[in-house]
Amino acid sequence: MALWIAPSLLADQPWWALAALLCVPALALCVDHRWGEPPLRWHPVVWMGRALQWWGDRLAPLAPNTPGAVPRRDLGCFWRAALVWIALAAIICIAFGAFQAALSVLPGALAAVLLALALKPLLAWRMLRDEVLAVEAALGQSLEAGRAQLARLVSRDVSALSTGEVRESAIESLAENLNDSVVAPLFWFALAGLPGAALYRFANTADAMWGYPGVRGGRYWQWAGKWAARADDVLSWVPARITAALLALAARGLPLRPLVHEARKTPSPNSGWPMAAMALALGVRLAKPGVYVLHSQGRVPGAADTQRAVRVAKTALLALLPVLAALQALVWVLVGKAMA
Repeated sequence: MALWIAPSLLADQPWWALAALLCVPALALCVDHRWGEPPLRWHPVVWMGRALQWWGDRLAPLAPNTPGAVPRRDLGCFWRAALVWIALAAIICIAFGAFQAALSVLPGALAAVLLALALKPLLAWRMLRDEVLAVEAALGQSLEAGRAQLARLVSRDVSALSTGEVRESAIESLAENLNDSVVAPLFWFALAGLPGAALYRFANTADAMWGYPGVRGGRYWQWAGKWAARADDVLSWVPARITAALLALAARGLPLRPLVHEARKTPSPNSGWPMAAMALALGVRLAKPGVYVLHSQGRVPGAADTQRAVRVAKTALLALLPVLAALQALVWVLVGKAMA
């Protein structure tokens, strides 16, 4: 399996074929902007989720019947779940790698278009933007409508959130998922092609479904989900910081020391970076009640801040494209030298 399209793909191709391949991330974003998500029955991330659900029901033990009881350490459960994760990840990488390798016989421009179409389901900017803006639109109707719309976007309990807290949660979700749903898949595509982007989306989906430190859905995930959570942490580490840097750039610069200080307040080693950058960029307070408060001296976000957050995120994505092209070009040079 090739991690990147073989350099021979561009052999004897005109210069614009190479240019087209470097534009694959931009083409994928254009497809996303125009058509959004494919039907669920054809969506590879949905397939990943179904496979994870099936295995999760068989790997994670049922939650203890006694309230407050904590199951003992279960390394067997940990390793069974880890092996299933590795097996599923290998299948996904092989499938996407085989498709990518098949493109090596096609002209570069045609290969670029097909790559973009295959890459699109592995990122989701339009859906993220629309869901966040829908929360603000629902708040314009009532607080209850805003809470109900937010519940589609986050896993936390929204029943007691105020209007400002609903906006904070929506903006937090925009910043965090800007990394998880867009920047990170594109980063791994630039480094490792379709298999890299697919592996990341699988890891992120597995973390969302398995990576809980306690009980969820009637099952105990402390050991069954630990590998998935740590794998997502590793794969998200660099992209999360790139996302924060892009948001800082979109805000025309942010002070580094406060950004680092705020980013470290969250339990996750990665999600705090884009969220802290967004909080500082907008000058607002973002918090998860009882867990953390980012930029505590900031104001409570208002109706216009959701729109501003979307604009900042969009600007950050535009700034990402030349970074990706540079990474792709670097990979081409290194792979070309290795194969010479």
